[in-house]
Amino acid sequence: MNRAEFEAAFRQLASSMAARTENISCIASSDCQRCTDCTFCERCVGANRCHYCIECTECSDCSHCTRCTGCLGCTHCVESERCNSSAYLVRSVGCVSCNYCFGCVGLKGRDFHILNQPYDRKSYFEITEKLMKELRIAA
Repeated sequence: MNRAEFEAAFRQLASSMAARTENISCIASSDCQRCTDCTFCERCVGANRCHYCIECTECSDCSHCTRCTGCLGCTHCVESERCNSSAYLVRSVGCVSCNYCFGCVGLKGRDFHILNQPYDRKSYFEITEKLMKELRIAA
């Protein structure tokens, strides 16, 4: 096999996998595509080992997340992207080991932040409750 043959075979394989829509070993999930080992998920695409997630794409080992993309090991996150090992993030991107962050980008090991700024617990919940309504974000 030479380089050209390899590249052609690789493109064909990638194309056939992208066209796949069936789920593997999922339980009680609905309207999902290309998911594996998920339970009780709805309208997810390419999720792996996720549970109770809704409209998530390419997430793994997440639970109770909604409209997240590319997250790993997250729980109760909403509209977040590429976050890892975090919980209760809303509209956050690239956060790792964070909890209760809203609109944060690239934080690591932080809690109760809004737009990368720290808040005390009480203020955080007062501000984010209002923001959730104004931004029409449904969890």
